[in-house]
Parts: sequence; C-alpha cells; structure tokens
Amino acid sequence: MFKKPLVLFSFLIILIFIFSGCSSDNSSNEEKSGKVTYFSPETLDMLEDLAEVYEEKSDVEVNVEPSGANEIVNQLIAEKGNPSGDLWYGAGGFLPFENAKEKDLLESYKPEFATDWDVYEDGIKMRDENWEWVGINFRVLGFAYNTELVSEEDAPKTWEDLLDPKWKGKMQMANPAASGTSTLIVLSQLLRLGEEDGWDYFDQLTEQMSTMPDKGSAPAKAVAQGEAEISIGFAYHAYTLKGEGEDIDFILPEETPVLANPAAIIKGAPNEKEGEKMMEFLMSKEAQQIFADNYMITVNDDVEPKIPLTLDDLKNNAQEMDVDWVVENYDDAREEWRERYE
Repeated sequence: MFKKPLVLFSFLIILIFIFSGCSSDNSSNEEKSGKVTYFSPETLDMLEDLAEVYEEKSDVEVNVEPSGANEIVNQLIAEKGNPSGDLWYGAGGFLPFENAKEKDLLESYKPEFATDWDVYEDGIKMRDENWEWVGINFRVLGFAYNTELVSEEDAPKTWEDLLDPKWKGKMQMANPAASGTSTLIVLSQLLRLGEEDGWDYFDQLTEQMSTMPDKGSAPAKAVAQGEAEISIGFAYHAYTLKGEGEDIDFILPEETPVLANPAAIIKGAPNEKEGEKMMEFLMSKEAQQIFADNYMITVNDDVEPKIPLTLDDLKNNAQEMDVDWVVENYDDAREEWRERYE
C-alpha cells in the first residue's frame, strides 16, 4: 500500500525532466542574439542552404523571403522608410538593383572581400559606383544545345551563327516582352549592332524561332527535352539541367553580356548591421561553394567550380555594356518589341 505514492513521485520526477528538457530546447532556440531577413528570387533550396549554414556559424536567426525581382522592387517601394527586410540578394543580374537605386531604396556598403574592386574590370561591371550593390556571382548569356541532336562542332558559336537557315524552326528564346533575360538579349544586340541594324537582326532571328515562351528558363528546358535544338539564355539554366543528367550543353559566344548578380543592403533596414554581416558571408568560401554547387560563376576563386566557366573566361568574352543606356532604354526596348512582333 506504500507503492502508489512512490509511483506518483516517480511520475512527477519524469514530468519535471520532460518539461525542463522542453524549456531547455526553447531557451536554446531563443539564444540567438540577432536576426536578419533577406529577399531573393533565387531557388528556394539554395536560399535555405545559405540560411542554414549562416545560422550554424553565427548567433543570428535568418528569415528567407523568396519573391520575384520585380515583386521585391515593388515591395521595397511600398515599404520605403520602414522596410521589413535587411538584405536583397539576386535578380538574374544587376538591372533591377539599378532600378531600386534610382528610387533611393538601397544603402551603401563596402564588403571587406571587395574593398579593392574597381567599378569595371575587363568590361564587367562588378559593383555600383557608390557601393549600393556588389556582385556576388555572375550571369552570362549564350547558347544551349541538345547534345543528342547537335554536335559541339555544329553548334552556333557567334550571334550571327544563329541566323543560319539550318536552325529555322529549331530554336527558342524567351519573349522579351515578358522575360528580363530576353530583354537583355535585345538590348545587348542593339548596343552591338546599332539600333537600325539591331532591329534588322531581330527581324531575322524571330523567324528562326519555333516558339517564344514567357519564362527565361523555359527555352533551355525545351532543349533538354528535345523540343528544340538550340536556345538562347543564361549559362546556369543549361548547366543546371546538365547537372541533372539532361542531354544539354552550353556555348559561350564571343562578345556576350556578362552581368554581376548582386546583393545590397536595404535602406532603413531594421537589422542593418546583421544585413552587412550576412553580405560578408555571401562572399565567403562557404557561401560561394553553395553558389558553385548550384552551377553559378563565383567571385571567390577558392571554391571548386561545377561548370567549365570561370570569371576569367567571362572577362575574355564580355561585351562592353553602356549600363546607363541599358537602364534608360529597358522599357522602351520591350515596348518596341511588342509593337514589332506581337
């Protein structure tokens, strides 16, 4: 008859251990002394990998807010003066960052890794003149081809090669009226050839296309699936599919656009210092290896690349871009495209 109190006492002891354990877990979760929120249109798996690694090495909670580049700019405009985020990384290139800069949405910050960077290096714009954005990795335009349908020898090597009659009806590029990737294609050729000859070039190029989907990544997927033989787009679209075992490879043409894919501190950020620390992390070897593992061209030479392109390769092939002209004519080029081809 003395066993019940003993059992009850034992049960209470067990409960104390359970709740103390839960309390310990909660306190450990609350131990982080800071937090940072970052916006990005990049793939969610990669963004979460970056957040996990940074949380492990810092005393900071990382909140990931995935969204499209245009949506990020619109959110920053709506929240101007009281932003909910601290850092913005990625937009398929720096053009949306230039748009945000014009609207006074970004804060100047010079990362330690990039202290000695010039604004331009071998024709590639590496950072903003006032450090309002800094390149974290790079995007380059070129040609993807289906390796089962096209040999490397026969694949187009120059922008003029795309006009060869043998590619008629076998090519895809995204619709510049909808895709920022293809808007860049249009602007780069207008710069390279001049406006009159540039539009003549697109009169011919559009006749080569089997279709022009809205999404910038769609043409490379069509090539991988054998629905097209050639596509125009960013290298990482092709290399990502190749890494997944698809029959696709990439050609880096001469004189092609190379864009820094930046990060920036959001003006008025609630956790500005934590945003700065995370930007430093994005340029570290650990973060740069994550970018490399996702088939990107990195700024840090200490990482192991997964694609056969380096920043030095890009410098040899980079088209000299008049950034002010590109930003000024971005919307006009899209409107002209609609009037001519839609």
